[in-house]
Amino acid sequence: MSLCLRALTPRCSPWRRSLSTASSRALPSTPAPAFPDEYAHAEIVTSQVPGPKSQQQLKRLAALQNTGAINFFADYAASRGNYLVDVDGNRFLDVYGQIASLPIGYNHPKILEAMSDKANLALLAQRPCLGVFPPADWADRIDDTLLKVAPEGLEDVNTLMCGSCSNENAYKAVFMWFQTKLRGSRPPSEHDLETSMTHQLPGTPNLSILSFQGGFHGRLLGCLSTTHSKAIHKVDVPAFDWPVAPFPKLRYPLDIHQAANEAEEARCLAEVERLLKHSAEVTKAEDSRIAGMIIEPIQAEGGDNHASPAFFRSLRDLAAKYGVAFIVDEVQTGGGSTGKFWAHEHWELANPPDLVTFSKKMQTGGYFAKEEFRLKEGYRIFNTWMGDPTKMITLKAVLDVVESDSLLENVQITGDYLKAGLNEIAADFPTLVSNVRGQGTYLAMDFPTEAVRNDFVSLMKANGVTSGGCGVNSVRFRPALVFQPKHAAEYLNKMHEACANLSNA
Repeated sequence: MSLCLRALTPRCSPWRRSLSTASSRALPSTPAPAFPDEYAHAEIVTSQVPGPKSQQQLKRLAALQNTGAINFFADYAASRGNYLVDVDGNRFLDVYGQIASLPIGYNHPKILEAMSDKANLALLAQRPCLGVFPPADWADRIDDTLLKVAPEGLEDVNTLMCGSCSNENAYKAVFMWFQTKLRGSRPPSEHDLETSMTHQLPGTPNLSILSFQGGFHGRLLGCLSTTHSKAIHKVDVPAFDWPVAPFPKLRYPLDIHQAANEAEEARCLAEVERLLKHSAEVTKAEDSRIAGMIIEPIQAEGGDNHASPAFFRSLRDLAAKYGVAFIVDEVQTGGGSTGKFWAHEHWELANPPDLVTFSKKMQTGGYFAKEEFRLKEGYRIFNTWMGDPTKMITLKAVLDVVESDSLLENVQITGDYLKAGLNEIAADFPTLVSNVRGQGTYLAMDFPTEAVRNDFVSLMKANGVTSGGCGVNSVRFRPALVFQPKHAAEYLNKMHEACANLSNA
């Protein structure tokens, strides 16, 4: 498909009209204040993206490492709010949010203020080994941040580095918990310790984590064995032979396909129970047993795949029935983008998850857990840094702004407006856009093929919007929590132009 990436030919668009005359649909009001000194709109000043300065930097870096994923080089000092500026002076409306990790926009004054506070200087000047030499106020910092937003029923929290190591260590905690149960709460015996050094039973048990087709939980060896989103992530890397269950493939619109979707979820639940039942009936120590299962509230990297709250409630019940840990991976969904701070809150569980992992918008990695998952021995969940206290400084500012600026309400209002606009564009271009879905601003839509999706993303970037794909043919929305209806309107305007250009190509 041949595309003109600079000259977009607009059709008659209700979103263009709404921007100019507000004759289509007025912008809803939001309690969130405007971002201080934010740019008015996106602007592209080079003849192509990436521009010449980015291309020069790309050439330099390519001599040192693989650069296949790089879009352009950013000027973070010049970026503001929802707008990411590159080294060539191009200004992009950012709906990708640093792969869902940007909580309150670029250079928020409250974060800059916190990072320049002399009281935080000591933590900025050195990076402490938190598992051995934590700073005097470490418990206070955890209490003022992570515990303020801890999922209901989860009393323990462990800080870690990133999303992958958060999941990896959650798996380890589950395995240790499971074996401790089998030992009757006794510590490992000398025989357990000795055999673990040569990877033999009983010290090295044959345990597994049940995961789901389409899921993504990271790229470390353990996590990669539970990641099933893209083959390029896994090829050439050894993996554990752990069980994988089907994840529902829902049909849209949901109200039209309710019966079919309920049957699809029932099919998946039946297979999960079959796997758990088989594991529970194992009698030989050398046979594999499932110690836990992990699930994303919305499968992000796999294509923004959804399931109903009832499906997740049933999963939670099955985990409890068969005595396995229920891990909810909120690395990408956590932090407010779905309109609730934790996406699993939408499920209204009677029994909370056993563990919830986090990273991205939370700035630090880690996991929350029920108290029974707290280990009695030191150094078992451990690394040199056990997180980064400077990220707790950032997180404190983020949480204060989320509360003071009513950002969860803003996400709900903006998300409703954006979703309605996406559905209208899908109605205008039914052969291009379909399956608009999501909660809050955590939205996605499909294109006919991967190639068309990629053309759309490129076209939007050339017109001043950074966005990201997921799955085979989907585009995902991961804006900051300060993304407001006016930004959504700008996006919808540019999207309508891009779709018109694609349909004429």
